[in-house]
Amino acid sequence: MKKQLSTYPLRLPTSLKTAVAEISRADGTSINQFVATAVAEKVSALRTAAFFSDRAARADVAAARRLLRRQGGQPPEPEDQLE
Repeated sequence: MKKQLSTYPLRLPTSLKTAVAEISRADGTSINQFVATAVAEKVSALRTAAFFSDRAARADVAAARRLLRRQGGQPPEPEDQLE
């Protein structure tokens, strides 16, 4: 299966492009690969933050505290105890 690619003309300050070129050269990758990876990392970070923000908004803190305060069940098996 062939990946679908899209082009985007990117304008960077000269100093930033120079830094990216140096880093990508040292890493053995192209500037394009460096930029694509950087964008993928940023998208991942933003989506992860949104996921946890959504989960936090749905959290029932009172229920979690009740669960943490509940009495335990049976004692641990001998092989599960720490020495």
